[in-house]
Amino acid sequence: MKKPELLAPAGDMERLQMALAYGADAVYLAGTMFGMRSFAGNFTPEELKTAVELCHSKGVRVHVTCNTMPRNEEVARLPEWLEYLDSVGVDAIILADVGTLALAKRHAPHVQCHISTQASIVNYQSATAWHDLGASRVILARELSLDEIREIRLKTPKELEIEAFAHGAMCVSYSGRCLLSNYMTGRDSNRGACAQPCRYQYALMEEKRPGEYFPVFEENGETYIMNSKDMCMIDHVAELMEAGLDSLKLEGRAKSAYYAAIVTGAYRHAIDAAAAGQPLDPVWRDEVEHISHRHYSTGFYFGQPGQYTENSRYVRDWQIVAKVQSCDEQGNATLTLNNKFSVGDTLELVGPDVRPQTLTVEGLWDETGEALEQVRKPQMVFRMKLPQPVPPLSLLRRQAELTP
Repeated sequence: MKKPELLAPAGDMERLQMALAYGADAVYLAGTMFGMRSFAGNFTPEELKTAVELCHSKGVRVHVTCNTMPRNEEVARLPEWLEYLDSVGVDAIILADVGTLALAKRHAPHVQCHISTQASIVNYQSATAWHDLGASRVILARELSLDEIREIRLKTPKELEIEAFAHGAMCVSYSGRCLLSNYMTGRDSNRGACAQPCRYQYALMEEKRPGEYFPVFEENGETYIMNSKDMCMIDHVAELMEAGLDSLKLEGRAKSAYYAAIVTGAYRHAIDAAAAGQPLDPVWRDEVEHISHRHYSTGFYFGQPGQYTENSRYVRDWQIVAKVQSCDEQGNATLTLNNKFSVGDTLELVGPDVRPQTLTVEGLWDETGEALEQVRKPQMVFRMKLPQPVPPLSLLRRQAELTP
């Protein structure tokens, strides 16, 4: 089986660096306009140029999202932005609007066009039509089964690349095609500003009895009636590859740098193991349980995923406490602090291709070498001895009950 591209989210420069360190083949990110995650950090034009240079120096491709549905006043600003993306060497533009595709072919002729999941491609005729219009890749709707994907691959041009999501959050509606947020909060779900009202707890109110609420129950008395589970396909990467996918996409541009690191590293090992015909080491499969997530399902790949109606909380049982800046061959490391900890605490070390291992903090020192009992100030630089040498951007974490 052909090894697919691992496409990781990069919401800002810190998350980009994590995705690169933990094994991404390509990253997708956005400028400050036209992207579907307006609350991610995103990249200014200058930052985007730097990001492209950094990624290309490591042999990693850069895909930039232009997948909102632009209105008239926005369309007028697109040519200048597309020309800029072309000039800095972006590899691909992710778009959903046929007018944007036409503009991209004209104003960014050296950049590939990838059709976003926002376009809701669910059949081979649609995929082929986009290819005929000049798209080099389609990103399939998350609502497809694995059998449907196999048929699309079989009945579309071989040179058309096919990408699908392997991990992350899912919408209650066809990906992003929902107006609950627009009506309830004034935040446009099709401009990257969704307030996720599908996650709210709802009740019924009769018009003539204002203020009197009647709960809306699922079968077990659960009231979060539209709360989608997260997708997790790490146990089925070989099947995704067998279906002929060219790229496996990880959702999460608005999520943390810790998320970007751990989920990218886990799927890097999963893809490499599947390509080698080997089972995935359970230690890497377990990593997806160490990130903030809603209850998992396999999406629509093997049937209906169902909703999780008990609550809409994230499962968050692990907390990053520090990030490694540098480390010598004896394990003497310089780190930056995220959350306080003390001598004697039990932590876990994980990093790029570093198997998670438990350690007890035996000593802490400031930059001048003065011994400390505790490190407290966020982003402070400190030193400690690690049980083995590790690469930069390795992480120290601890188990913590963070689920609200």
